[in-house]
Amino acid sequence: QVQLVESGGGLVQAGDSLRLSCAASGRTSSVYAMGWFRQAPGREREFVAAITWSGGSTNYADSSVKGRFTVSKDNAKNTMYLQAFGLRPDDTAVYFCAAVVVVWRLNSAYQGHADAYDYWGQGTQVTVSS
Repeated sequence: QVQLVESGGGLVQAGDSLRLSCAASGRTSSVYAMGWFRQAPGREREFVAAITWSGGSTNYADSSVKGRFTVSKDNAKNTMYLQAFGLRPDDTAVYFCAAVVVVWRLNSAYQGHADAYDYWGQGTQVTVSS
């Protein structure tokens, strides 16, 4: 079992920056990759970014987040981060982190398929005012 807890969300103004954290606990040695997703009101959950846990390779959604968001990790702290720059009102959403522990789902998870992930956090709300 892997437990994930997100933090760092809040209310910010357009143009501000924010860093989200996802702290992992439990069998973290079994994690192959972690990802960030977000869900805005009335919309489906969408992929934001993913990072492999050993090599640190990163992948971002082909959307407006590329170039503004940066995913990183600190293995010593078992924590993944999402640094967001130049936030916009359409970035308003609940941000979730997720982890994959099954190796044959690693590639699918890395490509951003939500159903490839095994564990999810509860989410942290990010609200961007105009």
